[in-house]
Order: sequence, then C-alpha cells, then structure tokens
Amino acid sequence: MTPPASPTHHWQAQGTGWALVLAGDWRGGAAAALSAPPTAAAAAGAGAGVMVLAQGLSDWDAGLAAALRERLAPLARLGVPLQLDSLPQDVRATLTLALPQAGAAPPLMAPPPLRGLAALGQRLADAGGQMLLTATFLGEVLLALGRLLRGKSGLQRIDLWRQIEQCGPLSLPIVALTSGLVGLLLAYMGGAQLDRLGAQRFIADIVTVGMVRELAGLMTGVILAGRIGSAFAAQLATMNAGEEVDALRVLGVDPIDHLVLPRVLALVIVAPLVWAYAALVGVLAGALPTALVYGVGLREYLSQCLEALTWTHLWIGLFKCVVYAALLALAGCREGLHAGRNAQAVGAATTAAVVKGLVWIITAATLSTIVFQSLGF
Repeated sequence: MTPPASPTHHWQAQGTGWALVLAGDWRGGAAAALSAPPTAAAAAGAGAGVMVLAQGLSDWDAGLAAALRERLAPLARLGVPLQLDSLPQDVRATLTLALPQAGAAPPLMAPPPLRGLAALGQRLADAGGQMLLTATFLGEVLLALGRLLRGKSGLQRIDLWRQIEQCGPLSLPIVALTSGLVGLLLAYMGGAQLDRLGAQRFIADIVTVGMVRELAGLMTGVILAGRIGSAFAAQLATMNAGEEVDALRVLGVDPIDHLVLPRVLALVIVAPLVWAYAALVGVLAGALPTALVYGVGLREYLSQCLEALTWTHLWIGLFKCVVYAALLALAGCREGLHAGRNAQAVGAATTAAVVKGLVWIITAATLSTIVFQSLGF
C-alpha cells in the first residue's frame, strides 16, 4: 500500500500575479503549516491576482478550507482577485461563502456602553422615536377608517367576522370567572364597612355602581389585553417576520386596511357586549355574600341594584369600555406590525403589546374618572 504523500506548498510568482501550489495529503493538522502569502502578493490586485493550484492534492478535509480562508481573507479585503477553480468543489464552495467581499472592513468591536447623560440622552431619543412611530401608526389607522366611511376601504367582511368570533364568544368564560370573583370581593369588603353602620342594604349600590361604571370595563380590558392584545401582536409579528406584510404591500394591499382595521373594529364591536356580560355576572355574584354573610334578601338586593343603576353610570361604563378596547387593539397591532423579523422579536412584541395595553387603559381609566367627576357625572 502506497503511503500518503506528505503535504507540500509554496508561493511562486506567475506573470503579474502569484500562485499558491498545493500537493499531497492535507488531512489532520497539516493545514496549520500553510504559510501566509508574501507581501508582494498584495500588490497583485492590479495584475492577474492570486491563483490557487491544487491539481497535486491527494486528500484533504475541512481544515484545508479553514486555513485557506485565514490566509486569503486579507487579500480578498484588499480587492485582490482570487482564482480558486482548481480547488476541489467542497473546498471552493466553502471559501466562496467564507471569504469577505472586496473592500469589506474587519469586524469592529462593540462600542462601550453609554453612561450618565449620554445613556439618558440615548433613551430619550429612543423614546421619542417610538412615540413618533406610534403617532404615525395612529394616523394611518384614522386614514383607513376614513376610507372605510367613504366606501373605499379594502376591508373584507369575512376578516371582520372572523375577528369578532375570536374576540367575543371565546372570551366569555374567563370574563365570567374574573368578574364573578371581583363582584364577590367588592360585596364582601364593602359589606364589612357598611355593616358597622347598619347600612347593609347599600351593599347593592357599591357593587352595582362599582361594576357597571368602573370595574366591569377595567377587568374586561385587562382580560382582553392578555388574551386578545397579545394574540394580535403575535399574529402580526409572525406575518412580519415571514415577510407576508411585505408581500401584501407588493400586491398593492394596504396592511392597515387588511390586517389592522378588522381587528380594531372587531374588538370595539364586541367590547360593549362583553362589558354588559361582565357587569351582570359581577352584580349577581355580589348577591351571594350579601345574602349569606350580611342577611340581605335576594329580592331586596336586586331591587336596590335597579334603584342604584342610572343611565349616567351605564353610558360612562360603556364609553370607558369602548375606549379600553380601542386602545388594546391599537397597542397589539402597533407592536405586531412594527416588530422585528425573528422569533425573539415576536416574543418581545407580544410582551410589549400586553404591557403597553395595560398602561394605556389604566391611564385612560384614571383620566376619564377625573374628568367625569370634575364635570359632575
């Protein structure tokens, strides 16, 4: 059996360029002995460049491609033409992908982290950019709504009905559970204070006004933020990562009309029904501790609930619920439509949609309560 030939190589001038001649067996650690090109080879960019002559190769492995990449990368950055045709196909394919493009600069070290005022300024600039992006998105949604009112929107009815189904009926079980528990808690804690005054019958007032005017809409918003807002963000972020949103734009379809508007309208349409259901469940749940703990009969409790309920409480609660729903839908769609193009960005968009939606609805609840109380409602 013939022993494998020893690996040999040498650099030689060839015309106006240089050539690297390889021969023998280049498996194992033999590639570590590959020498760097002579300094004169860098000047070959104006001539024939550098050629690799590998007709004498008998065996090789991945180490040869790694060693050639290390030796030829500086020449490639300088724009020196490289002729690799005589290399084996696997080695040549690896080098074609691994060698830098002509003129490419070596990778730079990451800049040091900003500190003090520089970091604060960068954060303020980033926050300003995000606010501008949000304002632009809201403007696009308003323009799409205007096109819808003029009958010129690309909104598809089937998309709207599909979103209504997702937002409404499938949310009722969790809404009933949380609203019922809140009604129980409100009746029990309110009764503990009113019992000291002998005014147990007014527990119904606390539960009814609290649920209809504030808590039913707020709890519905919190639930929908976790269930619907996050789903909107995940769906749109996944489409953005898969370039489906770009495909819609190429086809002349406005993503706001096709993706955002159905989701916003569906949540706004469904929210009043979910709010009414949540308020009813909360008020009825409050009857249980009122009757069992504080001795108020069911008939008296329901009669007092109807007496405490006014049109003012109804329209304020309805208005707040619709506002919360619109904010949640906008937060989810905004984060999803402007997410990055990888799996990590999808998760980040989903988290940001829930956090931003909750912050928006709590802010809206606080401001609306202050305004309505100041106006005497």
